[in-house]
Amino acid sequence: MKIIFFGTADISKYFLENTDTKHNVVCVVTMCDKPVGRNNKIKAPAVKEYAIKKNIPYIQVDKFTDEIAEEIKKYNADVGVAVSFGKIIPEKVFNLPKYGCFNIHFSLLPQYRGASPVQQALLDGQEKTGVTAFFIEKGLDTGDIILQREQNIDYKDTSDILFNKLNLLGIKVMNEALELLETGNFEAVKQTGEPSFCKIFKKEDGKIDWTKSATDIYNMYRGFYLWPKVFCTIADGRMAGKTMKIIECSPVEDSSDLQPGSVIEVKRGQGFTVKCGKNALFITKVQPESKAQMSAYDFVNGAGIKAASRFFLTI
Repeated sequence: MKIIFFGTADISKYFLENTDTKHNVVCVVTMCDKPVGRNNKIKAPAVKEYAIKKNIPYIQVDKFTDEIAEEIKKYNADVGVAVSFGKIIPEKVFNLPKYGCFNIHFSLLPQYRGASPVQQALLDGQEKTGVTAFFIEKGLDTGDIILQREQNIDYKDTSDILFNKLNLLGIKVMNEALELLETGNFEAVKQTGEPSFCKIFKKEDGKIDWTKSATDIYNMYRGFYLWPKVFCTIADGRMAGKTMKIIECSPVEDSSDLQPGSVIEVKRGQGFTVKCGKNALFITKVQPESKAQMSAYDFVNGAGIKAASRFFLTI
């Protein structure tokens, strides 16, 4: 089949590579190059770089103008495939291919419609998620479902691990959806059940409120592992007023009557335990502000933190 591929995020490249080995990708549509990093160096989307390498025509989109829609129409594609494109595809575009366009979404729709379904599933402590292939329509992730596949979530899964699992499952779902479209041996179904939604997260969403339970903070750590990480402010010691990111941690039971944000104990050579609203968080690796990642035990020694001191501010 002739496929037009819509994608921008880095993970889109893996789906494009797989599609390109099995089908005829006639065009890649992606968003414009953007400045990244502290130096604001202009960087092209990974799918654009792949398209250039493989001599695949590409179109970069800021807005879907009538001119761009006409350019896409010229490719006479059988189907459009969208994976982490990052922009709403309008009706004048998603209706152009013979079979329309479908999107690969990392949730069991109608659960977690929106931009951050993987992170939100971890934040909510879900034990199961999945991948949905659905036809794009005017609504946000509301189209008819071609197929869904489930993925179990392990309690230790962070966002990077879960993304890797869903990437592998997503490629299988994409290929199966393409096969179903090519053979016509399927019937898309309406989404059923109460929908839920997820937002675009901001850096400040990673701030820790130590009055929350250890489980809730641990789920934040899992969901924000890639970005923005979970972080807090050091209240006293030699680094008072500086922020600290938590790189490795786990929830532990605790019944002490210390205030949330207090150090319960320091385990020699391992790390330290911080009181939460319920139970506690055992921290083994951190990244203090303007410093490299280090063991939590080394951090405590260098920062002058002692057991029973309150060195974190409650956000």
